[in-house]
Amino acid sequence: MEKLRLLSLYSDFRKDLDYIEKELERAVDSESPIIRQASLHLLRAGGKRIRPIFVILASKFGTYSLEDVSKVAVSLELVHMASLVHDDVIDDSDMRRGLQTVKARWDNRIAMYTGDYIFSRALSSIGEIEVPAVHRLLSRTMLEICKGEIMQIEQQRKFDQSIRDYLRRIKRKTALLLSSSCELGALVSNASPSIVRKMSRFGYYAGMSYQIIDDILDITSTDEELGKPAGSDLLNGHLTLPVLYIKDDVEFRPFMERSFDKTLSHSDREEMLTYIRKSGAIEKAQAVSDLYLQKALKEIEGLPNSDARKAFFQIARFIGKRDF
Repeated sequence: MEKLRLLSLYSDFRKDLDYIEKELERAVDSESPIIRQASLHLLRAGGKRIRPIFVILASKFGTYSLEDVSKVAVSLELVHMASLVHDDVIDDSDMRRGLQTVKARWDNRIAMYTGDYIFSRALSSIGEIEVPAVHRLLSRTMLEICKGEIMQIEQQRKFDQSIRDYLRRIKRKTALLLSSSCELGALVSNASPSIVRKMSRFGYYAGMSYQIIDDILDITSTDEELGKPAGSDLLNGHLTLPVLYIKDDVEFRPFMERSFDKTLSHSDREEMLTYIRKSGAIEKAQAVSDLYLQKALKEIEGLPNSDARKAFFQIARFIGKRDF
């Protein structure tokens, strides 16, 4: 039901999203056949296109120009795509959204080159925007994302992590890019400074909630629903919020240790996931997600009454209840 509601919301902006999708395909074109194939493989794997829709909606609070909006939206989606390619190399992941990852279909070297190429195309896409604040914000965002990737590597398979470490990591992994999507959309449309600030905060809070839900779904969903093994975060050595709540549990600790040293069998994985689901950790993590979501909703309450404001409310509610 939530998926249908999200698709219904997108239908209101389908023309603009279709234009952005074509620009994305054009942006990842390359003279290198392998890089072009790898980039298109990643692009056509799909995704929710949350970043482009945030750019579109935030731009509606100023002077809307599809040409400018598409440059920003394409750039941010490319940054996101590049980070996914790099993540899959770091985690040695073979599947994403039910399809082979770039590194699995080709190899690590091609994956890294593809990620770097897509990053560079992100900068090229937004280069024609003549608003200095836009470029300053994008450069800061990309820097923080890279710091987040480094942090993720440093904390991988480490038991001594705190909830604060986790929140800092997902801020850089997800929330800042969604915050920048909203803020850049408002900036490029010359929205008022107060709206720009509200958009930035909304995107950040919504992004934190979104990532926590993502991490919950990694535990509560099936392999088929995820398009990859359930529990992949822990199998890849990443402690997410539900796991952090029970990581010191003496019965759970052996599951973590075997996940980290890759000796966990399929039946052990199922037992581990069942243990987490019954521990109360999911409910605690959901409560934190709900707190961020309430902060996000509060930010858009003061926006001018419009279809864009209504759409932001719908997306925020989808984020809190989504099951995919």
